[in-house]
Amino acid sequence: MHGSTEAAAVDVGSLVLCPEVDPATPHRVHRRLYTDPAVFAAEMDAIFGRTWVYVGHESEIPEPGAFTSTLIGRTPVILTRTDAGEIAVLLNRCTHRAATVCQERRGQNRFFRCPYHGWSFRPDGTLVGFTYADGYDDPDVSADDFTLGRPPRVASYRGFVFASLAADGPSLTEHLGNAAAYIDLLVDLSPSGRLVVGAPGESRYSYPGNWKIQSENGVDGYHANFVHLAFLEGAAPDNKALRMFAGTSPCRSVDLGHGHALLDQRPVMADPFERRAAATPQGRAHRAALEERLGAERAREVIRTSGGLGFNLLVYPNLLFIQYHVRVVQPVAVDRTEVVLFPILFEGDGTLESDELALGLNAERLRGHEGFYGPAGGGVPGDLEMFRRVQEGLAVEQVEWLSFERGRTRESREPDGSRVGHMTDEGPQRSFYRRWLAEMAG
Repeated sequence: MHGSTEAAAVDVGSLVLCPEVDPATPHRVHRRLYTDPAVFAAEMDAIFGRTWVYVGHESEIPEPGAFTSTLIGRTPVILTRTDAGEIAVLLNRCTHRAATVCQERRGQNRFFRCPYHGWSFRPDGTLVGFTYADGYDDPDVSADDFTLGRPPRVASYRGFVFASLAADGPSLTEHLGNAAAYIDLLVDLSPSGRLVVGAPGESRYSYPGNWKIQSENGVDGYHANFVHLAFLEGAAPDNKALRMFAGTSPCRSVDLGHGHALLDQRPVMADPFERRAAATPQGRAHRAALEERLGAERAREVIRTSGGLGFNLLVYPNLLFIQYHVRVVQPVAVDRTEVVLFPILFEGDGTLESDELALGLNAERLRGHEGFYGPAGGGVPGDLEMFRRVQEGLAVEQVEWLSFERGRTRESREPDGSRVGHMTDEGPQRSFYRRWLAEMAG
């Protein structure tokens, strides 16, 4: 765990303001949430040290010895597949003298070899043996004592692997709650029901700001017509793209509970998605494959969502599904964040027809991803500049609070407990900070 001493010193109750209409929901948060190293250290303990955090996709480790490396908060971990074909998450720390045993972001190895003293570990974390073994003459020292550590809990949902550094707590299914149905829509759009994540590579960027700014932004429908104005003006005739994020838009923001949130563009996009699927041979073949696997009703629902094109999904605390990619927000310091984007592609079922269909759909998905979210795309540069400006503005100590009040009194409740507001409302951010407050308060 990180920062337990600092965590005890943070009075989170003084860092949020909650409205009388819902005393559990913050509507303003203090600038210290983004600038105070003690708050950041407390988050690494109370949030990333306890909740479920995404560590990778099963398709990234297709065979024994395949691995990817990532972080849970600031804890380095390795997602790997063992010699027996099982999924494992290992703590990336040599059990001898603490050096990390894996430096690469991904690859294929029979062993992880610590560069400091040459100790090697199998993909399941067991120590192969001591180097210069004659120096270990104590019968009480056994290789079994030096197996790489593992997070206490690891679970997978539809191929997306999560881990928790806490031994107890809600199950992954309980944690995902209402967000799970939208992950289902993403996966079911694949003609075979299988995804390939990150195969073409990944995009990485960093910004001089707090990690929560990116988590907030991924489900913020209020900024699009301002930060991305030039792109949206050219994206569709008659300013149709701009109208999706205007005050008169029928699109919705949704607080899914548990800190998860959604921007739902389907009220505008569902009909065009369905017409597009019927307009080309590839679209018709895609629909036929989905109908054969899912049935006509579910196939239509999936097509009208078109995966992440129909919504932005935040899975608390730091995982986003947007358009054609998975986005992972990695805290580095209170004012430093790294973000990794992994394209989501389809896998065929091994037949020529299915594999060719997946290949054609994937080419379209990659071009769409590059156009807005690639390094030279229309979206990321503008967001990064705003993140920088927010963190710069937070240095103004005379103004203490950030406001998330938009739409607070016009939310409606769904039978599943979700809170629904207008596309430009700040319900997703209130959802995030409701969960943040609960976890930080212990």
